[in-house]
Order: sequence, then C-alpha cells, then structure tokens
Amino acid sequence: MGQGERDVEGKAGGIIMQNVSAAAFSKNIFGMLEHTIKFNEPLSVSTEHGSAVILSGEDYRNMQETLYLLSVPGMRDKLLAGKSERIEDCVPEEEVEW
Repeated sequence: MGQGERDVEGKAGGIIMQNVSAAAFSKNIFGMLEHTIKFNEPLSVSTEHGSAVILSGEDYRNMQETLYLLSVPGMRDKLLAGKSERIEDCVPEEEVEW
C-alpha cells in the first residue's frame, strides 16, 4: 500500500475497502479506477471535509437493482423462498413466458 493509503472497515456489512487521500488518488487516478473496475472493489477517497466512495459501474447497477427489488412489497420474501427451492422443482427457463 502506498503513501496516503489505508484499509478501512465499512460501517455497513463489515465491508473492507481501500481508503486513499485525494492527493494520492490524483497521482494514480487511472490505475485506481482500473483496479476498482477490474476487481469490483469500492474505493474510499478522503478529503479534510469527508469522503466519497467510488464503485465500478457493474457494482452500482447491481446495487440499484437490489434496492429496487427490495422496495417491491413482498419481493424479499419471494426471493428468499426461491433461494431455498430445489432447482429440480423449478420450471425450465425455456418454458417461462416473458
């Protein structure tokens, strides 16, 4: 880990992410963005006034989809029930009418 970088534990879910100062980020912005995209690891960039988190586009879209699905009444229970269902008991994908 370079100067101005450290790992921090996130408050939500115990997620550990790299934390860098804005100065360190500006020196290696391309490399850090590429790492975030390639490995889907969030990056926290700190200034004296606070911090911002950088996510890959894939992680952001997945987070938005999860938030949407959990906002639909009853969807969480349906997802959890489906998770415990045996794959053999499911309708084959080619028989699903979209």
